Amino acid sequence: MTSYWTGERVRLRAVEPDDGPLLARLSAQEERLGDALNPPRSAEGWQSVAREGATADPTGDTYQLVVESLEEKVAVGSIGVHRADSRSGWFEYGLTIAEEHRRRGYATEAARLVLRHQFEERRHHKATARVFAHNEASLQLQRRLGFTEEGRLRRHLFVAGRHVDVALFAFFAEDFFAKYGGPTRP
Repeated sequence: MTSYWTGERVRLRAVEPDDGPLLARLSAQEERLGDALNPPRSAEGWQSVAREGATADPTGDTYQLVVESLEEKVAVGSIGVHRADSRSGWFEYGLTIAEEHRRRGYATEAARLVLRHQFEERRHHKATARVFAHNEASLQLQRRLGFTEEGRLRRHLFVAGRHVDVALFAFFAEDFFAKYGGPTRP
């Protein structure tokens, strides 16, 4: 039997204490895409982030997972639920795929695995994502997955010396199940 967390191309796994170098590399690549610029973090600082992730409660509302390529058997990115409101039934997710592993379907499959989990197992009804409006690849990914752009926060974040727009996306559970197949209900 294949794990719930395994697709055709990727496997999602918990963050391990030695994932610090991976998290540092992903952060540096996100910085080049225009993500918020923070002061440099030491190698030990990234190890600390990885150790915290490795010991985080896996049953909590928010979590981070590592995306591994099944073919190459290497970590290619990370994905996580960063905000969640169980009372209202929505969550926000984010993901990063390392530059050298992009455009292979890893992001799409990892997102689908997390979305399915949040809709089927956590009973959320709405997924949200925030994307820099200048990040065309991420905008296209959200649309390809089935997300709808709900609006834009104009000149919302200050990044690299300028204010940038943020696109807000949403995907409802019923639309996800219509597109990708629904849970088995008695």
